[in-house]
Amino acid sequence: MSEPKSPTPTPGDTYKGWLFKWTNYIKGYQRRWFVLSNGLLSYYRTQAEMGHTCRGTINLATANITVEDSCNFVISNGGAQTYHLKASSEVERQRWITALELAKAKAVHMQAESDDSGDDCPAEPPTSGQGGGCRNLEIQSTLRTLGSKVEDLNTCNDLIVKHGSALQRSLSELEGIRVGADVGEKMRQVTERATLFRITSNAMINACRDFLSLAQNHGKRWQKAFQVERDQRIRLEETLEQLAKQHNHLERAFRGATVLPPSFSNPALANKDKKGDASDEDDDNEFFDAMEDPAEFITVPADPKYHRSGSNISGLSSETGMEEQSVNFDEQSMASNPESPQPLELEPVRQRRTRIPDKPNYYLNLWSIMKNCIGKELSKIPMPVNFNEPLSMLQRLSEDLEYYELLDKASKCQSSLEQMCYVAAFTVSSYSTTVHRTGKPFNPLLAETFELDRLKDCGYRSLCEQVSHHPPAAAHHASSEKGWTLRQEITLASKFRGKYLSIMPLGSIQCLFDKSNNHYSWKKVTTTVHNIIVGKLWIDQSGEIDVVNHKTGDRCHLKFAPYSYFSRDVPRKVTGVVTDKDGKAHYVLSGTWDEKMEFSRIMQSSKGENGTEGKQRTVYQTLKAKEIWKKNPLPEGAENMYFFSSLALTLNEPEEGVAPTDCRRRPDQRLMEDGRWDEANAEKQRLEEKQRTVRREREREAVKAASSPEEGTHSDNYQAMWFEKLDDPVSGETLHVYKGGYWEAKEQGNWDACPEIF
Repeated sequence: MSEPKSPTPTPGDTYKGWLFKWTNYIKGYQRRWFVLSNGLLSYYRTQAEMGHTCRGTINLATANITVEDSCNFVISNGGAQTYHLKASSEVERQRWITALELAKAKAVHMQAESDDSGDDCPAEPPTSGQGGGCRNLEIQSTLRTLGSKVEDLNTCNDLIVKHGSALQRSLSELEGIRVGADVGEKMRQVTERATLFRITSNAMINACRDFLSLAQNHGKRWQKAFQVERDQRIRLEETLEQLAKQHNHLERAFRGATVLPPSFSNPALANKDKKGDASDEDDDNEFFDAMEDPAEFITVPADPKYHRSGSNISGLSSETGMEEQSVNFDEQSMASNPESPQPLELEPVRQRRTRIPDKPNYYLNLWSIMKNCIGKELSKIPMPVNFNEPLSMLQRLSEDLEYYELLDKASKCQSSLEQMCYVAAFTVSSYSTTVHRTGKPFNPLLAETFELDRLKDCGYRSLCEQVSHHPPAAAHHASSEKGWTLRQEITLASKFRGKYLSIMPLGSIQCLFDKSNNHYSWKKVTTTVHNIIVGKLWIDQSGEIDVVNHKTGDRCHLKFAPYSYFSRDVPRKVTGVVTDKDGKAHYVLSGTWDEKMEFSRIMQSSKGENGTEGKQRTVYQTLKAKEIWKKNPLPEGAENMYFFSSLALTLNEPEEGVAPTDCRRRPDQRLMEDGRWDEANAEKQRLEEKQRTVRREREREAVKAASSPEEGTHSDNYQAMWFEKLDDPVSGETLHVYKGGYWEAKEQGNWDACPEIF
């Protein structure tokens, strides 16, 4: 049965028609009625459903439109929604693509206009400070003119398509006539005209595309210029404010006396200041509706009575703010006081690299290798470097320190509950680097190490060592001048289940603070890699984490919600509650592990209504949420550099003085980073075979040394170089702890004790 032909799309019109949408592997493509209107693409099972049941909607302003072949195309908004669609013919597909592109361009343009609506030029003649707003109006007018020109070009394009179809029909009719000499000549003439018409049409279409591309590029350039101007204005305002504060401080220091309060010299100004302070306090203690409710609890705005004492109970926000103010004041005092001790010389901070060679576009069928690995432990299966990223697992562990500032802030907290919020945010932040990182890190060789010395840059340094090969286990130790120590021992267990790959980190992480002697410990959640068989690989984190303070008994229960197609929650959602040793809740944390986390103070808790499973949920009355952590943006071009963060780009940068066992010296990893993957695969096989030979030799020596050897009871008895296995009396766990000596050996350049592993 033939489909009714859809009308040719025109800008601004609603476009409707039948398309086939991919549902699942059982049902395949199913016929659905699609409606494109106001920048939104919606679909229904039938036309009759349009009045009451919409099956799904995607916003084209943030969507990507990709053509796969003559009839298939894909619409995706970055992972949350993806429509795989198929048209009945190539002509029908092109009509939909044209309509979608026009609707997307219009939606993006309208969104940009709404974003800039607050920057319009005032009615009166502009002063020098108002020139930016008028310039904004001028460019918006230019963009509207360009948009109308594009609509005219598209109208011409539609006419060309229409006349071209008529010409094709005429040709078909001519072919059906029994030709004579004159008619044959006529056919040749018409064919030539059709060819010329097609060439003209293609030229017109190409001109349209060039014009549209030019207009879009100019629009992006103008928007970028406006953003730069806006950012500069904000920086100037902040600089002026700082200069005013420093000027006031210098005046006081010069006079040698305390300046009288403004109320003594100007009562009217004093009253004005009081009103301003009151309004600021109200802003700081504004109450809110929390993020979407998790299953275990609900957050609601706190009772208005807490407004009266909000400044005293806001706790973390007020104390943190006062602490930041005192730090800034101390820095300004040091800068302005000529008698304060100044450093004799400043050692320049090392400039680290910001790029690595782009990832080569080598195709390799993952399923062809993985299909024989279902149910097996992947750490025992050799894999080519095509599935790797040019970093070792030890370097991936060191990436946990990307947001070390959270631990720096935690070390300054007076309250253990406040400190718990920062430690919990740090545990979540360590997963933010994994959201796009589908490449597998290199399995470290036994005795392989990695040092990350950021003592001069950031005040910390860390050391990792591979302390066991089967099962693979890595020990990590990091210490900071700010008074915290982080140590962890992680063993990875992985299973391939056919459609997805599960990675279960075993072992624990501990964080110790020198000033308070607080001792925290927690474990990692499960990482799942989806779409192993078909589709684009994507990563999810799921499970629960209990961060425990063994000194005070405080606890933070974090829940990483697994992705669900039917869930209304935001993807990658994380929620948590901080409780004291008696189980009383004090803070609520919420956010996503790939973007940011917020926390809010709990004022009161009570038992609420039953949830969907009949369980009674706790209702927390909370103050306004404050942002505690936000992910750093990826560097420019990260999609071509394995989606590495700014820190990850520097981890494999060659450095002098590191141990001969350091990951930076690993040849197969270096060859892969340089794009020489064939050589990297050969070198990887050589290193793995060398490691097997060394292990067999070590086992033979262990058998000879045993007084009464029994078959099957021997281990390789490997002793780590820089770590020793100890029982932790506080947490009761057994783990490898740094025993010292590495940094002293580096200072002396004495690596005689290091084995030759590369």
